Amino acid sequence: MPAFVYLRLIGFTAGTLLQLFWMVVILGYRRQRNFERVFFLFSLALFFFYSGSLLALNAQIYYAEPPPLLTAVAKTLLCGGLCFLPALLTHLHFEYADVRGMLGSQALKRTVLFAAYAPVLYFALRVYPLLANSPGFDFLVPSNALGRGYGVYLTLAMLISAAWEIRFQLRAPEPAQSWFHSLLAGVFAIGAALVVQLHVLSGPMPRDLSDAAGTALALVALLPSAALIYLVQRYNFLQIGRQKNLVYAVSATFLTLLYLSLVRRLSGWLAPQIPPEATASILLFVLVIFFEPLQRLLGRRLQETAQKEMDRVQRLTADIQQEARRGNEQTLARFVERRLQETFALAAVRVVFQKQPEIGEPRRDFAKQHGLGRPSYEKPKVVFSEGRISEPLVVAGNAAGIVRAEPYGSALSGETRAALEFLCEQLLGALDLCRLIAEKVGLERELAERERLALLGQMAASISHNLKNPLGSIKTILQVQMENPELPASLRGETQIVLDEIGRLSSKLNQLLQFSRPAVRGGSVDGSCDAAAVIEEVAGILRREAEQRGVALELQLGTNGAKAAATAEAVSDIVSNLLVNALEATPRGGCVKVAAETGNGFCLLRVEDSGAGISPEAREKLLQPFFTTKSQGTGLGLAIVARRIAEVGGKLAWDSPVNQGRGTRFEVTLPIVGRNKAAAK
Repeated sequence: MPAFVYLRLIGFTAGTLLQLFWMVVILGYRRQRNFERVFFLFSLALFFFYSGSLLALNAQIYYAEPPPLLTAVAKTLLCGGLCFLPALLTHLHFEYADVRGMLGSQALKRTVLFAAYAPVLYFALRVYPLLANSPGFDFLVPSNALGRGYGVYLTLAMLISAAWEIRFQLRAPEPAQSWFHSLLAGVFAIGAALVVQLHVLSGPMPRDLSDAAGTALALVALLPSAALIYLVQRYNFLQIGRQKNLVYAVSATFLTLLYLSLVRRLSGWLAPQIPPEATASILLFVLVIFFEPLQRLLGRRLQETAQKEMDRVQRLTADIQQEARRGNEQTLARFVERRLQETFALAAVRVVFQKQPEIGEPRRDFAKQHGLGRPSYEKPKVVFSEGRISEPLVVAGNAAGIVRAEPYGSALSGETRAALEFLCEQLLGALDLCRLIAEKVGLERELAERERLALLGQMAASISHNLKNPLGSIKTILQVQMENPELPASLRGETQIVLDEIGRLSSKLNQLLQFSRPAVRGGSVDGSCDAAAVIEEVAGILRREAEQRGVALELQLGTNGAKAAATAEAVSDIVSNLLVNALEATPRGGCVKVAAETGNGFCLLRVEDSGAGISPEAREKLLQPFFTTKSQGTGLGLAIVARRIAEVGGKLAWDSPVNQGRGTRFEVTLPIVGRNKAAAK
């Protein structure tokens, strides 16, 4: 047989296996981008072309007259691949330009792709039926059968692709990618010249030259396909190289198949001189010589791969440690998600940290808490999990958090899984660092707040010393004047106004002194009281003000005589401030409800109004000192409430709106005396 026949046999076999290799890799990778989908279809078109050519060539070698069915199948595969090849080639470059951010207009892309796919219908619906019924078909140069129009169609697709490759080469981020795009530009330019010579120009060519040009054009896609394997494995080109196990396994499988095909071809070629079995035995035995060099090469490559993964993890760990110094768990979790997704080319990542126990509260074991088994005494750790991030995450046992990774392919590669598991071990240290810094920042803020309040207390004491006594003297003098029957009516009214203002100034001054008093947190304030009795007393004092405002004041007290673990003064401060705010927020004709009840070892106080509710911009600043929305307010009422509740170890919650877009409800939870004694035991 001529040398070109053997060259085409080897080339068509290699082309078939290479395209099958890329289809398997893309299916295993399964990245959800249009580029990978078009790349798969492009590899499928080339696979049809090479497999159809290989089938036709084998039929010509082994049959004097190829069977009609075999010829029809070869024609179908060849024409199916050739019809879609130019359109898919153009589409592939536009999608890659879109991935690289080099495509300015999506409308231009849609227009060009419509023009690229339009001729496919013509060749598939009109030209192919004519070819299927025609007796003559040149399997060496099959595109001739599609006519000169197809030659122009394929030439334009190759020239457009060459132009894109030049642009990609100019903007390549790495020398290896620049080299690959230069190679593709040259391949497409040579391919376009061969297509013009074979399919567009009408001049006859010598048979040997025509065979050489046809063989070169048919095998022109082999070099880029093989070079792409190296770039993907070595430089993670197209971000497919993360799946190294997949690339290695598929490469080894197809190299084995290619070598076996070569053994079979050489056995048939040397059959007149050497028995085929002897040739096959010799060629297979030759592989033994390469076992040790291959083992050394593979071991070195695996060591380099492991070292690169470790270096990548170490750099990533350093970045995570730097982010942890900000002291924000939520920000740290989002940062880890983003960096893991970028570094390991994952479809999605979700990081959840278990809530840190309060200061002084022991860490609860999840299994023991929910009755799932014996408690775990191991050191807490961050757990790694593989799966869809839409599935529910449960942080169980002694886990401090969980990292769930969702790959693009069917599963994570071995080195990626090992790197992620190692990173989870390092992540616990970053989480502890983040929490320690957050605790340190919190303590520093609390210390600064205490220092500020101490200065405020000194200022309030000074104000009290310099203002309360003069105010008291003025108030006494005015009260004496009010008792004088000879005081004119006009002065009596003005004097009463001055007395009211003095009373208001005294109230503001007392409120300032209340807030500036140092707080004792954690329920260590000794004292107890009947919360219902205190509420009745406060409501009795403020009922007259409620009547003047035209607001109904309703009491619902059901504490059954239970004693709240708080002094009457503290409960009075809490209820009075909440009730005053509720009365001021409720319009005339509205209602304010005050309720008290006990249950589960706590006393629950509830104050609800029917006012306009709390505005969204005031929600975050509601408990801050000196923040107020009232023209005559000091902004200390709710701050005093929060302070008093913290002193007795209670909790404060609020909700607004509560009914038809209106109203605000404050709920205060106070411990009762019996619960404190039980806790002490």
